[in-house]
Amino acid sequence: MLPLIRAAVLDNGLQVRVAELHTTPLVSVWCWYRVGSRDEGPGLTGASHWAEHMNFKGTVGIPAGEFKQFIDRFGGFWNGYTWIDQTTYVATATKDALDPMLFMEAERMDRCLYAPAAFESERTVIISELQGGENDPDNLLDIEVTATAFTSHTYRHPTIGWEGDLRTMSRDDLHGHYRRFYAPTNATLVIVGDVDADDALRQAERRFGAIPARETDRGVITAEPEQSGERRVEMVREGTTGYVKVAYHAPAATDPDFAPMLVLDAVLTGAKGLNVWASFSGPAPQRRARLYRALVDTGQAAAVAGSFVATADPYLFMVSATAGDGIAVLELRDLLLAALDTVRLEGATPDEVDRAKRQLRARIVLENGSITSIGHQIGFFETVAGSGVFDQLVSRIAAVSDHDVARVAARYLSTHNRTVGSLQPA
Repeated sequence: MLPLIRAAVLDNGLQVRVAELHTTPLVSVWCWYRVGSRDEGPGLTGASHWAEHMNFKGTVGIPAGEFKQFIDRFGGFWNGYTWIDQTTYVATATKDALDPMLFMEAERMDRCLYAPAAFESERTVIISELQGGENDPDNLLDIEVTATAFTSHTYRHPTIGWEGDLRTMSRDDLHGHYRRFYAPTNATLVIVGDVDADDALRQAERRFGAIPARETDRGVITAEPEQSGERRVEMVREGTTGYVKVAYHAPAATDPDFAPMLVLDAVLTGAKGLNVWASFSGPAPQRRARLYRALVDTGQAAAVAGSFVATADPYLFMVSATAGDGIAVLELRDLLLAALDTVRLEGATPDEVDRAKRQLRARIVLENGSITSIGHQIGFFETVAGSGVFDQLVSRIAAVSDHDVARVAARYLSTHNRTVGSLQPA
């Protein structure tokens, strides 16, 4: 499903992936770092996301005010994001912008300034962002359910961090986090577009080759113990709408059960994107999904959604429902749990499984619809799962049987493996 990828490793350990696509005179550059909220300990939650913000605030070679114009002058697109396993930066522009884009990413990797005034200004911005997110009841319930589902693994921390840490973290704390994880040995550079692979590799070597190799120790992450009983989160919040979320511990991207769980998610709530970025690009096809028919078509819920994406360690499969008009939250909760228990006990029908697999194949094609999306797909899966995992995913999904879906439903949708959250409007 992806174009032929040319792989190389620079002497300093930087992984480079190049894919030639000559359909348009454009090139997309992604630089991925294996650092996210998974890598944050006490006092440093939110550091990866904060560092991402700071890494647009000026380097030795690019003044803070010029970062945006650096790509804008080529009519290009740029962005970045942080999640639990990774931080990434992207720029897509005309092919003559390749060298400036590589220069910008090399500067970001090794020469960011973290000026004290900019650091303090960004603290205010991020705390405001956090508080704004907490004003969204659905987002707030998501954070609380996740933090309750995980008792030991650092996946329990929200990517934006906990407010107490954001208020006390020092500039040296944050800069130390940057210096620890922003190293060639912890990064993957992806170049996709109208380029010659040999020339692109030479340009990557010229811009990144002089950055010193530094070993990056991601530290030991405490494995999450098996959950031994259902957990509940019950919240009351001022508002008019009720929400329910049910989270189950679920397999990582490299686990043999990952593909059957993708199909199960698609059966229940419609096929989404296979990574965190693509999963929000357009609504899932839900009209014939199991939970849509059980809850939305009957007027019990105004909306249902599912979330299951590739992660480095076992994360969560989460199902969400928004209460319909006049429907009590606890009533909706019980109806949702009953529908999930039915799938756990009976599995899915052959028609549901076949439809889910077709939808997933279509989503994979859509996710490879531009050089920017292809660059994301390459870097995302290599960061969380290693080379080759995405290439095998299409065949893994095609091989999923009705029996496989029934098996993972029985295993993962068990009552002792779930955390149930409800938010009632006051």
